[in-house]
Amino acid sequence: MTHDWLLVETLGSEPVVVAQGRQMKNLVPLAIYLRRSPYLAAIQTAIAETVATGNSLASITPKSDRVIRTEPVQMPDGRMHGVHMWIGAAGAQPPQRPIPGPLKWDITVGIATDTVESLVNAGRDPTQASTHDIAFAEHLPDRSFNSDEANVLSLAKDEDPGRTYCTTWTFTDNGNIVRTGFVARTAIEEVEDGAEHLIARAMNLRCDVDEDALPADQVAQRILDGLSQTGVHRALVDLSNWHLLKWLDDPCPHYDWRHSIQFHPDDRDQLIPMAEEFETGSTSRILRLPGVGSGWVPMHVTVNRLEVDNGSFAGLISLRLPTDTELAEAKLPNA
Repeated sequence: MTHDWLLVETLGSEPVVVAQGRQMKNLVPLAIYLRRSPYLAAIQTAIAETVATGNSLASITPKSDRVIRTEPVQMPDGRMHGVHMWIGAAGAQPPQRPIPGPLKWDITVGIATDTVESLVNAGRDPTQASTHDIAFAEHLPDRSFNSDEANVLSLAKDEDPGRTYCTTWTFTDNGNIVRTGFVARTAIEEVEDGAEHLIARAMNLRCDVDEDALPADQVAQRILDGLSQTGVHRALVDLSNWHLLKWLDDPCPHYDWRHSIQFHPDDRDQLIPMAEEFETGSTSRILRLPGVGSGWVPMHVTVNRLEVDNGSFAGLISLRLPTDTELAEAKLPNA
């Protein structure tokens, strides 16, 4: 029996283990993970009680030789995402607990809700970042792309409920290499206005970094860096709804991207031929995007279709300010 904290996800039909200490586990049913433990029934009871009450718990096993400690992992809306559990000898102190961060993605509208804990685990300053109405693109580090992030991008694009995702990704935080684990489950939920949205409820966790096992994505990163251009801002978008998924360069400062890519109503007719054109190559247009603060700003938008994971496609979009000639040819009113 392990003496590390076990992170147990409780959103499905049965509790599943998603981390042991700082090592991610791929949603292993708790009953299978602890099948040899004589304390399984007591642990299951403690977890069920914590889910029901939302409170921390310290309980003694029937033979009074072990203590079970639980900590809830809960969103501010009251929904329990999981339970952190430790069992050890009565009187013993548990090891330092890596703090999980619950978070929620509304995939239907492309908006995330964070907690202070999930922001810290993602390498973001909770005193500077909002926890509500966050664009998906703020969840993944910009100016990079590696294979670890493919599952997370697939989650943001997946329209089917009942899916689970467990992955990790590596980034640099204040010069330090950081590895964060991420586990999520999608379901249909009713939102405040009574509509049904596809929601992904998730937890993240700071993981151990094994530098010998880090993915060898240096070639892809060098290609990404080599193709960067001054004044051009590249990103990945969901081609089905134009939700912004991830910045590959510094975020574009010329429009309000935090509310995803919402085009001027009069420009939406341009999106249909663009969708047909990027099936076989690249396509570009001058389109108006929401300005910072108010109004609309014309941007030169180029889109290519890109496979980010096996069978999962996104749009590689490049944005820059148009030249005077391009702007004149576009003949956009009040641009």
